[in-house]
Amino acid sequence: MDPKERFLQLYRQYIHREGSDALLDFLLTSDFFIAPASAHYHSAVAGGLCQHSLNVYDCLRAYLNRPRVQQLYQLVGDDYQPESVAIVSLLHDLCKIGCYKPGFRNVKDERGVWQKVPTYNYDDPLPFGHGEKSVWMIMRYMMLTDHEAFAIRYHMGFSGDEDNRTVGSALAKFPLAFALSVADSEATYFME
Repeated sequence: MDPKERFLQLYRQYIHREGSDALLDFLLTSDFFIAPASAHYHSAVAGGLCQHSLNVYDCLRAYLNRPRVQQLYQLVGDDYQPESVAIVSLLHDLCKIGCYKPGFRNVKDERGVWQKVPTYNYDDPLPFGHGEKSVWMIMRYMMLTDHEAFAIRYHMGFSGDEDNRTVGSALAKFPLAFALSVADSEATYFME
């Protein structure tokens, strides 16, 4: 099954909240399924954004299924239901929709000769931030719980440019945010 088919299957299987159909319609008319996940780093290929979202979904499910996470950290309950897990993982990077444009850049080949190679250029038409923009985009269609909103907002963990005290406080108060951050990092640095 290709990434788009798998994404649609998971979305339709798990996400049933009021407004979810309208959000899916938006995704289907956007570049979500053909956009890269980044310009030069992880999943910087056509379709990379969708594949990255699926990778995060798989990593988050695996993390939450660990006995230590369930027993010692007690990350079980309503905040970790299949719908919430699907929402935060599959939709955490909606902020990247419409931001990557195909272009070219010059790089030296193995002989030291400059070559023009395809690349993506990042140009955010709505520079609202990263996690907060994804939350805003989702909530234009459907409501999020506090745990979902904070998970998506802080899925970058400590790798952003913000006050570490704010990040640490959010991760401590909303363990789903920490779990999503772990899953996003695993997908980005180990799978992609």
